[in-house]
Amino acid sequence: MNDKKTYGFTTTILHNDRRKGIEHGSLHKPVHTSVAFGYSDARQLASVFQGKEPGFRYGRQGNPTVSALEDKVNQMEDGVATLCFATGMGAIGAVVQALLRAGDHVVSSAFLFGNTNSLWQTVSNQGMAVSFVDATDVANVAAAITPQTRIVFVETIANPRTQIADLAKIGELCREKGILYIVDNTMTTPYLFRPKAVGAGLVVNALTKSIGGHGNALGGSLTDTGVFDWTGYPNIVENYKKAAPRLWGIAQIRAKALRDFGGSLGPEAAHHIAVGAETMALRMERTCSNALALATMLQADPRVAAVYYPGLASHPQHALASDLFRSYGSLFSFELKDGIDCFDFLNRLNLAIPASNLGDTRTLVIPVAHTIFYEMGAERRASMGIAESLIRVSVGIEDEADLLDDFQSALDA
Repeated sequence: MNDKKTYGFTTTILHNDRRKGIEHGSLHKPVHTSVAFGYSDARQLASVFQGKEPGFRYGRQGNPTVSALEDKVNQMEDGVATLCFATGMGAIGAVVQALLRAGDHVVSSAFLFGNTNSLWQTVSNQGMAVSFVDATDVANVAAAITPQTRIVFVETIANPRTQIADLAKIGELCREKGILYIVDNTMTTPYLFRPKAVGAGLVVNALTKSIGGHGNALGGSLTDTGVFDWTGYPNIVENYKKAAPRLWGIAQIRAKALRDFGGSLGPEAAHHIAVGAETMALRMERTCSNALALATMLQADPRVAAVYYPGLASHPQHALASDLFRSYGSLFSFELKDGIDCFDFLNRLNLAIPASNLGDTRTLVIPVAHTIFYEMGAERRASMGIAESLIRVSVGIEDEADLLDDFQSALDA
C-alpha cells in the first residue's frame, strides 16, 4: 500500500495491520500470548522500562496484539494515542483511577448507561463530587461547573432513551474553561461520529459493542484526541511529564490505571475485536437502516405508546443528530400502551433475543426497568425518563422484512 495516500474509513482499518509489517506476511496481527518479552541487551530492557525507546515490558502494560488493536482504534478516532482495557467500564474506571483526586468535581450527563451511573455514584462516596445534569442543554452543564470541576462526561446517544447531549456547545464551554471533555462514543462508533470534531479530549469506546460487533469478546478503549492541553491539568504527576505534553495524560493513564489497576485486555479478545472492526462500517450501515425501518413501523402502531430514536422527526434532538452524525445508530427504545405486558410481548418474538448486550449482529431486546436499570431504583429511573414498560432494542443485521415481521407478529398475537 502507498503509505502517503489517504484512504477511506474501511480501507484504512482493513489494511492497517499489514501497513505496520506483520510476521510471515500474515494479513492479521497474530495472537501473541506471551506475558513476558525478552531482550538480548539488558541496557535496552532498562531503556524500554524508562520510556526512552519503544518496546514491551510485561503483558499487563501492553502486548503486540493489543497494540495493533490500539493503533486501529486510534486511526478510527484520529487520535494521538489509544489504550485498550478489558472492558468499556474498565476504560471509564481508568479515568477515575488515573486522573481524579479527592476534592475534584465531575459534571456528568444524567442520561447514562446504568453501570456508568453506578460508577459515578461510587465515586461520589470516595471524596469526589459528581453533578448529574440534563446535558441536552449546555446551560445546565455551565451552571454545574465549579472551580474544582476537572471533567465533563457525556455519551453521544444515551442508552437507553437516546437523548443526545449538546455536544458541540459543551465542547466550546470546556475549551473556554480549560476542562477535560470526555465523550463516550459507544452508541455512535467512530464511523458515525468522531468526538474530536466537537472538542473531546478523551474518547471512550466499549469495543465489546459495535466495533467488535459479534458478541464474542469484551473490551474497551480510551483515545486521546490531542485536543486537550494537559499542561493546565493539575493532577498530572511530575514523573509523567517527561514525554511531549500532549502525551502526559495517556502516559499517566497507562501507568496509574492500566499498570497499577490491571484492567488489561487479553490478546485473544483483542484479536477477535480487531477482526470484527474490519466490517464495522458495513454492519453499521445495515443496523442503522434496520433500526430506522423498525422504529418507524413501531411509531405508527396504535399499541405503542412512544418510540425513542434520533432518526425519527419526533425525537427532540433529531435535527442535532442529523447535523452531527452520519446516521442515527442501531439502538432505540419504546414503550407499549397500558394493558400490554412487556414480558409477554418479548416472549412472542422469534428472532429478537432477550439479552443484555448491544451492538451485536443479532437483534437483542431487554425490559430496561426490570433488568439493567433495576438496581438504581424507581425514583432514579423516573428522573431519567425510564418507564416501567420501556423496552430497549439493539438492532442487528437481519433482513429488514424478517425483522419487521417478527415485531409485527408479536404485537398481533
